[in-house]
Amino acid sequence: MLTGGATGIAFLIHYATEWNFGLIIFLINVPFFGLAWQRMGKDFTLETVAAVALLSIFVNVLPALVGFLKLSTPFAAVMGGLLMGTGMLMLFRHRSSLGDLNVLVLYLQERSGWRAGRIQMALDCGILLASFASVDWKLVALSKLGAAFF
Repeated sequence: MLTGGATGIAFLIHYATEWNFGLIIFLINVPFFGLAWQRMGKDFTLETVAAVALLSIFVNVLPALVGFLKLSTPFAAVMGGLLMGTGMLMLFRHRSSLGDLNVLVLYLQERSGWRAGRIQMALDCGILLASFASVDWKLVALSKLGAAFF
């Protein structure tokens, strides 16, 4: 499944190059850590770095530890969206995030007055549109279904 933000960009890079997905996620987020430090402060940034590091590790480790004999793709899209939304809510409530484009759009809103939600939506839509170049359209559509539950 695909998503927007830095994770969506990491998916596209991974699909195109087969580089390590977890490492790509972490490296894409590095520039945003500096922006988060400037905009959100030290505590937020350190917790965000920890959250991104854990995500980077878990996306590589979990497939070796968890397997499914049968998993419906539409079910996985919906449940994945629900779990991502729940996880993000927990991070936000504890003054943390998964960094990436969220920090950038908040910064752009502060500097230029552009609405963060519109910028985020435009960037995420661009990432999903770019995914058509390397991913079957059915998976892109299911990813959009999952995003509806996010």
